Amino acid sequence: MTTLALQRTPSSRAVRWWLLSIAALIAIMVLVGGATRLTESGLSIVEWKPVSGALPPLNAEQWNQAFDAYKAIPQYRELNAGMELSEFKTIFWWEWSHRLLGRLIGVAYLLPFLWFLWRGVVDAGLRRRLWLIFGFGALQGAVGWWMVASGLTLRVEVSQYRLATHLVLALLIYAAIVWTLRRLADRPPSAASPRLKITGLALLVLTFLQLYLGALVAGLRAGRVYNTWPDIDGALVPSAARLWFETPWWRNLFDNALTVQFEHRMTAYALLVLAVLHAFDAVRSRAGIAVINGALWLAAVVTVQASLGILTLLNQVPTMLALAHQAVAIAVLTLAVFQAERLAARQPQSGQQKLVLPVAHVSLN
Repeated sequence: MTTLALQRTPSSRAVRWWLLSIAALIAIMVLVGGATRLTESGLSIVEWKPVSGALPPLNAEQWNQAFDAYKAIPQYRELNAGMELSEFKTIFWWEWSHRLLGRLIGVAYLLPFLWFLWRGVVDAGLRRRLWLIFGFGALQGAVGWWMVASGLTLRVEVSQYRLATHLVLALLIYAAIVWTLRRLADRPPSAASPRLKITGLALLVLTFLQLYLGALVAGLRAGRVYNTWPDIDGALVPSAARLWFETPWWRNLFDNALTVQFEHRMTAYALLVLAVLHAFDAVRSRAGIAVINGALWLAAVVTVQASLGILTLLNQVPTMLALAHQAVAIAVLTLAVFQAERLAARQPQSGQQKLVLPVAHVSLN
């Protein structure tokens, strides 16, 4: 059987467009999830029905049943007592849309993937990676329900731990798809210095850490308190007694709203400084036009993101600013993946991911 480089086959375009579409759908789903969180809609559907739940209530009786189920959880009793059915429908549609997007992504990923497998157009290495991504996607559905379940009995909101896990897993899947998509292109290996390669990877890791901390901030509603900048709680660095009053001490890193917001701020500063230094290093060392442009774009978008974060905080997290902050966070992650992948070591041409043409499609000369 003869193999052809991925970019030289008609099937390569289909694979690329498929992965690009999945990445776009995941980005949209993350934003819808953010809106669901901001509108306090995530607990409006109290059951997990992976198949039958795809259909919303279709008549008045079904709507009343869904509303009655919501009335039985603490969030309704403690936060939304007296809510009208029309108000419930608003939060229901947000959560239903979020779950529907998850189902759509699953189908949009699995069916074309099975078709590519049936056609035999992906090699073993790419096939393993795509199955792994699918496995993480299936896990994400279970993690989503695990998150929702945390807010159905003793709490009026979901656990910030589980919310952060849910978000970071979604973005990990997104990053894996973007990385895989870029690896399908035939580009020469980067001649950048080891230092640039290390800082490129560090930027990606730091971005994921910041996304996790941002989810903790959202889960604790920590952005609605300490709405001043550059000071926080009256100082640039809050007092140790306020930062570390929870016991054991490590719980402050996840449960103390002041500590979590302070962590988020400090990580943002570190990310901005590292991005600027990385860009300066890329220009100074003449690392190549692609690496330089990637570093400059990343530094610019991180700067925009930091500015949006400050505006969102000062205005006490209005929905549109918060969603813009989340959208630019996805852009930062995308550019960080681009830069880390651009700088990462590549296998020789013969070892790159390939599409395999069935024997019937190969002409023997």
